[in-house]
Amino acid sequence: MAFGEVKVIPVNGHGPEDVLVDDQGRIYTGVDDGRVLRVAPDGSRIDVLGDTGGRPLGLEFFGDDLLICDAKAGLLTMPLAGGPVTTLATSAVGLDFVFCNNAAVASDGSVYFTDSSRRFGIEKWRDDLIEQTAGGRLLRRTPDGKIEQLADGFQFANGVALPPDESYVAVAETGAYRVSRVWLTGANAGERDVLVDDLWGYPDNISTGSDGLIWITIASPKVPALSLIRKLPAPLRAGVRALPTALQPAPARECGVRGVTPDGKQVHELRGEIDGFHVLVGVRERAGTLYFGSLEDNAIAVTTV
Repeated sequence: MAFGEVKVIPVNGHGPEDVLVDDQGRIYTGVDDGRVLRVAPDGSRIDVLGDTGGRPLGLEFFGDDLLICDAKAGLLTMPLAGGPVTTLATSAVGLDFVFCNNAAVASDGSVYFTDSSRRFGIEKWRDDLIEQTAGGRLLRRTPDGKIEQLADGFQFANGVALPPDESYVAVAETGAYRVSRVWLTGANAGERDVLVDDLWGYPDNISTGSDGLIWITIASPKVPALSLIRKLPAPLRAGVRALPTALQPAPARECGVRGVTPDGKQVHELRGEIDGFHVLVGVRERAGTLYFGSLEDNAIAVTTV
C-alpha cells in the first residue's frame, strides 16, 4: 500500500534518526551534531534539551529521563526536561562499544540494546554491510546496572523492540534483510530464531506501537550493486570501500514501514517515495499516527496508518 498524506516537519539539524513521542504529541529526536531536540506536534517550536557530544541514535523513555543510544558516546541518559548527560555504559563483557545503536526498555527497567558492529563505527556503516562482518550483538542492562551479552553474530544489529508480553527481544539485522528474535521466557528461553525474513529492503529501527504491533522501518530497497560487491574477493571489496561515498552503493528514495503481530504476521505495509523525505530509519506508532525519522534529511514526517 502506498503512503497516504504525509506531513514533513523541518527540524534545525541533520539526520533526526530516531523519533519518540510523548502523551502531548511532542516528538523527541537526536541529530548528527549531538543535539537532542523536542519538537512541537505542529513543528512550531523546537527545544534543544541537551548535547551528547556524540551522535545520538535510538531514544526511549526511562523514568524521568531519556535513554539515548549514542553511536560514539555509548549508553546515556538525559533528563526529559533537558539537562546534562549521564553515561550508563561505554563497554560490556570486556569490549568497548563500537556502534551503540538502538534500545527497548522492559517494564522492570531492564534495557535491551544493540552494538551494531565490532569493526566499523557510524561513519563506516556502509563498510559493515559490504563486509558482512556478523559482529553485531544484543546486550541487556539490568536495573542494578549490570550488563550482559544475550546474543552476538548479528548482521549489523540495529533496531530493538519488545512485544507486549516481553517474551522475546526482536532485533533488526540490516545486513540480512530480517528481524530476528531472542527468547526471554518459556520453553525457548535463550534461543534465537527469525520473526520476519526476506524483507524487500534494509530494516533499521523497529518499535512496538500502541496497537501492540511491532513496526519495522525499511530504509531503502535492496541495492543490487551491493549484492554483487559482497561476492567480490576481499581486496576488491576493500577497493570499493575506499571509494568516495558518492561512488559507493547508495540508498534509493523509496522507503517503507511494516507493522507485524508479535508472531510476525503482516498487518500493515506502507511503501513508496515521500516528497522531501527519504532513508526512513525511525518509526513510532501512537493512536493510529505514525512518526518517522530520517538518516539523511533535515526533517521528520508524520502520517496515519
